[in-house]
Amino acid sequence: MSIATRVHVDGGDIRFERVQDCTAIAEHAQALHKEGLHGTSEMRHAASFPMVLVEKYLNDKNISFQEFMSEEVHVKAMLVDPALSAFRVWGGRV
Repeated sequence: MSIATRVHVDGGDIRFERVQDCTAIAEHAQALHKEGLHGTSEMRHAASFPMVLVEKYLNDKNISFQEFMSEEVHVKAMLVDPALSAFRVWGGRV
């Protein structure tokens, strides 16, 4: 699972983009889902998102990781994004 880092310079702004083949992570999440390994009713295992996808979300929304973690709306947005459904473990409503 190698991760490549790309640097984008736009005027005075610098952005870092990390790229990774996340197929194995998605397959593992789907295997957990099929086995019913969703955690407990008190602590659901909703998804297994690779950090590169979280970083992409941060860049797209122009927010910090601290904002991502402190504002529930961001995590929920990733959980309900159909494009990220392969990384969902528990399919319930969030």
